[in-house]
Amino acid sequence: MAALAAIRKKLRTSADPEIAAGSLRFFKTAPGQYGHGDKFLGLRVPALRAMARDCDALSLDDLETLLDSEWHEERLLALLSMSRRYVKREDERDALYAMYLSKTDRINNWDLVDSSAEHIVGAHLRERSRAPLTRLAKSKVLWERRIAILATFHYIKRGEFDETLRIAEIVLHDPHDLMHKAVGWSLREAGKR
Repeated sequence: MAALAAIRKKLRTSADPEIAAGSLRFFKTAPGQYGHGDKFLGLRVPALRAMARDCDALSLDDLETLLDSEWHEERLLALLSMSRRYVKREDERDALYAMYLSKTDRINNWDLVDSSAEHIVGAHLRERSRAPLTRLAKSKVLWERRIAILATFHYIKRGEFDETLRIAEIVLHDPHDLMHKAVGWSLREAGKR
């Protein structure tokens, strides 16, 4: 708990109100927009990536506490740390994957999805059934659909394209522009390889 308190203190002392104000606009937090109600401390991604190294000492419960935070940067820090841990700690992979899927309501903006889906969901399902991707792709929740397509980046980077094409077909008629962008990005990356 002391490590978590130290991380939260570091986040707050590094916060910048001007960056926070810009983030409110950039991440579309006004009423009726996709990020409505999100709150920002005001930190940039490179600073959070550097802080993710400091989170190695946190427990899984601490990471879950960060993931449940009202602050966008705390949730992003949790996801960056979870992604790092997924690679490093084989004994925690099942728990990290389960936590991720149980908290998709907290993974509620494009940067949160984009920084984590391939590293946790895609990696976890590489040697397993891909049925969870189908369920996510058919979800009514935008962010779960985006998780499904971006998880396939894990396979694209390994020269495997079938799953990307399959998920792209499921979300072909998705009405949201954030899905159009994610699918286009995925297909472009697959095409490059």
